[in-house]
Amino acid sequence: MKVQEVILRAMAREMTWWQAAENPTASGVRSLIYDASMNWLYLLLGLLVGMISGVVGTGGGVLIVPALVFLFHMSQREAQGTSLGALLAPIGILAFWEYYKAGQVNVAAALLIALGFAIGGYFGGFWAQHLPEAALRRILGMLMLVIGAQMLLGRKGS
Repeated sequence: MKVQEVILRAMAREMTWWQAAENPTASGVRSLIYDASMNWLYLLLGLLVGMISGVVGTGGGVLIVPALVFLFHMSQREAQGTSLGALLAPIGILAFWEYYKAGQVNVAAALLIALGFAIGGYFGGFWAQHLPEAALRRILGMLMLVIGAQMLLGRKGS
């Protein structure tokens, strides 16, 4: 699927939501009332997470997904998919550039990680479609706890 087709489909979906507000009984369409203020909230979330991501190097699963679930009332799967869509290149390029200018990037490792991430992301995304929502939430929560404990209690680095 071409990039233009993906964008057009996303725009068509947005228009479908708009039409749902005018005709809530339309078959196969969510009965969502389009609220332009949500766009500003999504933008604000992106700005905040972008700033935090630029500082600590994380954002998607740790910050965006929980915010979309708890603040925007998305399902776990919708939040994960939305987060992945938001983090597609070149979103992180500006934060990367600052780290690169400071000599804080191992480019070879980054490229290999990106390749692995692309392959793993494909299979992980497929697998996530077959897991219950509660299991997805618990996996993310447990991962955050384990990593958080390691970051707080670990002795590596200065």
